[in-house]
Amino acid sequence: MKNLFIVAILATQLFSTNAQTWKPAGNKIKSPWAEKVDPNNTLPEYPRPQMVRDQWQNLNGLWDYAIIDKGSNIPNQFDGKILVPFAVESSLSGVQKTVGDQKELWYHRTFTVPATWKNKNVILHFGAVDWKADVWVNDIKVGTHQGGYTSFSFDITPFLQKDKAQKVVVKVWDPSDLGFQPRGKQVNNPRGIWYTPVTGIWQTVWLEPVESTFISQLKTVPNIDGGNINVQSKIEGAIPSDIIEVKVLDNGNLVSSGKAAIGQDVLVAIPNAKLWSPESPFLYDLEISVLRNGIAKDKLKSYVGMRKISTKIDANGVHRLQLNNKNVFQLGPLDQGWWPDGLYTAPTDEALLFDIKKTKDFGYNMIRKHVKVEPARWYTHCDREGILVWQDMPSGDKDPKWVTRNYFNDKELIRSKASEENFMKEWKEIMDLTFSNPSVVVWVPFNEAWGQFKTPEVVEWTKNYDPSRLVNPASGGNHYDVGDMLDMHNYPDPKMGLFDSKRVNVLGEYGGIGLVLDQHLWEGNRNWGYVQYKTSEEATKAYVDLAEKLKKLIPFGYSAAVYTQTTDVEIEVNGLMTYDRKVIKLLEDKIRQANIEIRESLK
Repeated sequence: MKNLFIVAILATQLFSTNAQTWKPAGNKIKSPWAEKVDPNNTLPEYPRPQMVRDQWQNLNGLWDYAIIDKGSNIPNQFDGKILVPFAVESSLSGVQKTVGDQKELWYHRTFTVPATWKNKNVILHFGAVDWKADVWVNDIKVGTHQGGYTSFSFDITPFLQKDKAQKVVVKVWDPSDLGFQPRGKQVNNPRGIWYTPVTGIWQTVWLEPVESTFISQLKTVPNIDGGNINVQSKIEGAIPSDIIEVKVLDNGNLVSSGKAAIGQDVLVAIPNAKLWSPESPFLYDLEISVLRNGIAKDKLKSYVGMRKISTKIDANGVHRLQLNNKNVFQLGPLDQGWWPDGLYTAPTDEALLFDIKKTKDFGYNMIRKHVKVEPARWYTHCDREGILVWQDMPSGDKDPKWVTRNYFNDKELIRSKASEENFMKEWKEIMDLTFSNPSVVVWVPFNEAWGQFKTPEVVEWTKNYDPSRLVNPASGGNHYDVGDMLDMHNYPDPKMGLFDSKRVNVLGEYGGIGLVLDQHLWEGNRNWGYVQYKTSEEATKAYVDLAEKLKKLIPFGYSAAVYTQTTDVEIEVNGLMTYDRKVIKLLEDKIRQANIEIRESLK
């Protein structure tokens, strides 16, 4: 016992020494939360709020890393330490190096499995790794995953060594804009609206103990008209006699429950349901169990929001967006989700929440998550704060011909078979990730004409896979008579270049009011904006003027609008806030008032 105690002390001292050697790399601007990053306790929050179990182990922190030639063997030596889960190009990784398509990024660390997990299966989870990841545990390759935006996991139980430290090694390859894969705004040569590449682990890595029978996937679909929810689950290691039980609770009090056999959906009545909305984001708690002979083999906690997103023709024959069967004008910013210190990864959970809360402070009721996907906690924050989300598919591959003011009648981009299959695989995984979040109300498979291909087929598949939400086929892109929306882009003024009498009409991007603040720039005097002003007062007046123009278009058909954008990003200075989030650039009270007037003009 004494020797074990000494070993534990030495291990703690060694880890503390390593932590002391870590510091953010580079000298670019940073957010206020950068100084709160603790390498001994990095992003400690539970990473999957819609499937919560009591026990888990966070593997974030300092790992060994190496950048070596593509195709090399597992390295025997490493270049240094990297702070997971920050991409290697980021400041907070402590590395800030470029990898490129001819190199691979390797990770290594050890961990111990708690003694209390004895006789449990151990699952190794990755929140997201960009782009292709190969994983070894104790020198045994356990799996591969392609996709930069969603979680994946491996049951590593058979490969664990008894009473020993366990070793995990991860190899990552990411070609950025030299590949066909979804990558959003990442490019090897950042400029204008295109940003720094993101390579490697950029969301939480964690371990979870489960029984041999456990729930691996959960989807909830609310039905406010029918007064019920439909719960779909995927169960590993089940036997035919097992039963799925779902309980719905309101502040700890049982509202209703339902049961179903393995492989069947569970229908649970919720009479007189409290509805979820931006004004009242009420969430019911869920308890989901796998029962065998009346005994729970697995149990987890979740939640559900009762809401409905739909469209309806108004008295003037215009299709309108509805939330819970009432007309709602959806107004929000284009949210890139980038950070000067963490790139794709917010420095802390507090920072992740900040942008959402500030968006509501500005008077918006919606966010368009632009060609990026966030960690699961971001969507839960949106659920709890009460804000609608339009979820983009990150763009990739090449761009076809782009027609912005007419219906497209030309040859679309022809992708390779591998590119098409990968797109659909990653799109499905992204939809699965946020399927149960009531905040997510619109799917956007394409932005403008970036990588747009087989639009009618992709939209049809998306509608069929999730009939409970609306589909915006191509925001500002090549227009087809498919999906639920016609989406126009125009900078800086709101304009209606086309009108569709059979679908909802939305303004997917406008604005781009630029304001340069010298002490908050990414690269010295280098900056870019659609239009630029010299003072907050001038920029605010321009915003209010655009708001007045937008209001005049609402009676003629617009039912939603997206303003560019939440924050500055790298050299782009179109944000309501600086990239470091230290300054709100426009006058908040006037922005809020203008936004409220826009939203209320439809009522």
